[in-house]
Formats: sequence, structure tokens, C-alpha cells
Amino acid sequence: MKKKILIVDDDPDIVLMLTDRLEGQGYTTVSAADGKQAIDAIELETPHLVLLDLTLPRMSGLEVLHHLFPHGDQPHQSKEQVSSETVAQPLDLPIIVMTANATIENAVEAMKTGAYDFLTKPIDFDHLEIVVKKAMEREVLKQQVTSLRTEVESRYNTIVGNSPSIQSIIELAQRAASCDATVLLLGESGTGKELFSRSIHKWSPRHAMPFSIINCVALNETLLENELFGHEKGAFTGADSRQKGRLEEADGGTLFLDEIGDMPLTLQAKLLRLLQDHEFHRVGGSRLVKVNIRVLAATNKDLKQAVKEGRFREDLYFRLNVVSLSLPPLRERPDDINPLAEFFLDFHLREMKRPPRVFTKETIKAMRSYSWPGNIRELSNAIARAVVLGVDEEIVPEQLGLGPWGVDPFQDGENLPYHEAIEQYSRHILEQALRRSNWSQTKAADLLQLQRTYLSRLLKQKDIQLEPTTNS
Repeated sequence: MKKKILIVDDDPDIVLMLTDRLEGQGYTTVSAADGKQAIDAIELETPHLVLLDLTLPRMSGLEVLHHLFPHGDQPHQSKEQVSSETVAQPLDLPIIVMTANATIENAVEAMKTGAYDFLTKPIDFDHLEIVVKKAMEREVLKQQVTSLRTEVESRYNTIVGNSPSIQSIIELAQRAASCDATVLLLGESGTGKELFSRSIHKWSPRHAMPFSIINCVALNETLLENELFGHEKGAFTGADSRQKGRLEEADGGTLFLDEIGDMPLTLQAKLLRLLQDHEFHRVGGSRLVKVNIRVLAATNKDLKQAVKEGRFREDLYFRLNVVSLSLPPLRERPDDINPLAEFFLDFHLREMKRPPRVFTKETIKAMRSYSWPGNIRELSNAIARAVVLGVDEEIVPEQLGLGPWGVDPFQDGENLPYHEAIEQYSRHILEQALRRSNWSQTKAADLLQLQRTYLSRLLKQKDIQLEPTTNS
């Protein structure tokens, strides 16, 4: 579709020349001869860009700008009252101002009021072509950013659940969002801690500023320090220039520290200073850098126990634990499984461009009876799997890939003895933990809150084999 440009000028010769030039470049044009007509044309024609002369009858170009952008400088008194039905809200519309009276005052006022650019008569058509092209590209980029932001918000900022437990946490999170207090999000993996952190930022006065995430377990100590604080030129081999860290990038906004329980003790001390004084040193630097950020943190670890064992600083724990939100595991909120499952089904069907599908009664029963050790993340993945593998309109339990936890041991006449059922379930628990930990015994033991030596003993007893290349 061709882009439409509104030309506002009371000189018909100029309008004709601009029309010929712009239509030759592939645009469509409409015109208005005075300020009042310009406002009406913007309402009726919805142009993509406006070329606006400043010297116009009835309403000057500056008065038109003040009407379109009421939050700019205070307008002059209009010579003619504009209908209240026209342009009730300020427009996100690029306006290029044209005038023969090229005074600095006019240029400054036009730009401060909301104009995109300023041209002088006689018009340099080559220059005009460049300015129009840049303005159009800017609008396309803004639309793309808006679309991406909407997509991100729809994906990450939807908290689903009507159970009393989750509703009470939502209420607490909304109350905490209104101030700058540090929030500590606690709960098992997959319970939605990152989702709540994004929502707190969205509900806060900082919502228009950056939201930055650091996973404290994903990087080693050196890389994590550099990622957080940045570095000065020459701080280490390869540091050819100064680099800002996430703290500076998030200035004015929110920093979310995921898996804070795994942060090394040396960095915990630096983080404590940041929380106390809102300042830090870049790696290799001596100058203090001040930032205005809010910190949210999350962990699936027992920080109180970590403090007792000397793995987490007590003073940092109290600094972080100003507002504490404990997110319940999915098994403790079974009434939310159905709405969550419907939400994820709709989401994955749209993402994968698949036709509508529904859960059978047996599938819903299986989902409600399953204990969901991976919580909401596991539910989403199971439904994504069913969407990928399924070909029929109905989703059956087998497509979820839940294993023995999704099956009642007493259904269909299969009366499993108690010890056999326990043995079957325990094997499944261990295998699931290993798969989720990429077959790392250390990570699996941590996930199951077991000693690594005890886990190894269990694996030998149950003859569970590890993948040969990943038996760490």
C-alpha cells in the first residue's frame, strides 16, 4: 500500500510542484489550503506524513501543531475555534514544517511543539526526498517496536490463575510495585518468578524504563561480574574499550537477578554496596558510577539455610528480603491447572499456526492428577509437545508425555502393589531430574535437594544408567 502524504500550503503552485515530485516517488498525496482544512484532512484522510507550511490563513502552522500536540509548548490563541470532534487525542504523526521565514525562533518552537523536521523555502527537492524517506522509515521502525513490545508483553506479562493463593500474591505484588522496595521472589523452578518480576516492573512507575535480567547461575564469577558492572578500557586482555554493564543499561529501570542464591560470595559483597549506596566501580575502574535502579531477585534455594552454612551473606539476605513473595508450586493450586492449560493451548496453537484443538476429559483428569515437578514451565512444555505431535482435533493424555505420574495406578484394572508403584514413581522422579539437569548428577542432586553421594547410591540401586558423555 502506498504511503499517503498531506500537503498543507495556501500557494497552489507549491502544492502542484510537491504533488508531482512526491507522486513521482511513489507516494499518494492530498492537500489542504489552510490550518482548519489541515486538521479536518488529518482526521478524514489519516495520512502517514504531513508537509505543513507555517504561514497559513485561518490557523497558522504553529497553531495546527499546538492543536495536534497539546502537551508541547502552550499554544497561541487560535484565530478560529476548532471543532471538538476533530483530533481529540495527540497524534503519533511525523510533521515536516515548511516556511519562507527561516527564523531560529520558528524552527525551535516548531520542533519543541512536535514537528519531526524543518525545511525552508524555496524547497530543495532532493533534501525533501531524503527527509521524507527518513521520516517514513522511522514510523515503520516505531511500528515494529510497538508490535514486538506487544508480543513480549502478551507472552510474559500474563498471570493466569484464580485460586486464592495466587490471587493473594498478585495483590501483594501490585502493592509492592508502587514503591522501590526490593522484592525477593521465592519458589520452585518453573513457578513463574520471572513472570512476576516482569509484572512488578510493568505495574511500577518505572514501567517505561529498561527491564534487565541477569541469571546468576548461567555465568562464571568473572563473566558475571563483567556482565553486571561492565569494565574500563584495559581492565583485562581484550578490553579495548569501556563497556557498560547491565546496571548502567538498566539505569532508571529495574534489574532482575535470577537464581540469586547461586551468586558467588565476592560478588554478593559488591551487590550489597550497590543496594546500600546505589553506586559501584566498573571492573578495572576507580571512579564511582551512580545508578538509579530497582532490584528484584529470585531463587529456588533456601536462603536462610544458605546463610547458616556460610554460602550467602546474612546482611545481603536482609537487604533483599524487604518484600518476600513465595510462589506456590502448581501441585498446590490444582484449580489453576485448567485455565493455565487452556491459556498455553491457545498460545502454542497460535505460535505454531495449528488449527483449534481441545482436551479430552481424560486429558484434563490426567493433568489434574499429575504432580508437575517442573511446575508451570513443565505444563507449558507438555502442551507444546501435544500440539506438535497431535494430528486429531482432540488432545489425549499420551500426547502430553507425562509418564507414570500422569496415570492412576488403579485405573483400567491395573492394581499395582504399593511397593511396586513406589519403585516405579521413584525411578521416574530420578530420571526426570536427570533429564532436566542434562544428565548432570550434581545439578540433579541440587534439584532434588539430595546429597550427591546419596543420589549416586540411588542410581546404582535402581540401575539407572547415565548418558556416557555427560556423567558429571
